[in-house]
Amino acid sequence: MTFFEAVYEAVSRVPKGKVTTYGMIARAIGHPRAARQVGNALHHNPTPIIVPCHRVVNREGRLAPAFAFGGPDVQARLLEEEGVPVVDGYVDLEKYLWRE
Repeated sequence: MTFFEAVYEAVSRVPKGKVTTYGMIARAIGHPRAARQVGNALHHNPTPIIVPCHRVVNREGRLAPAFAFGGPDVQARLLEEEGVPVVDGYVDLEKYLWRE
């Protein structure tokens, strides 16, 4: 399995109504220092709804400033449609963080 495939498989496990972080995905696939590479993989996600990259935020809960599939407004809308409120570009990680 390639790095990108591992990222997509891990992100696919994040349930609706929850988010995870780039770093948590990196750790989950055995590359704990590869958070930026996770972001790069998600930027190239070939199936953005099937692999729900909108459910990945930074370690502070901030949305991606350059969300590849329409910008942060689209990411916020997709999260809010799943019941995850976004306030000033951030998600409350204490409430919505998914831990596998």
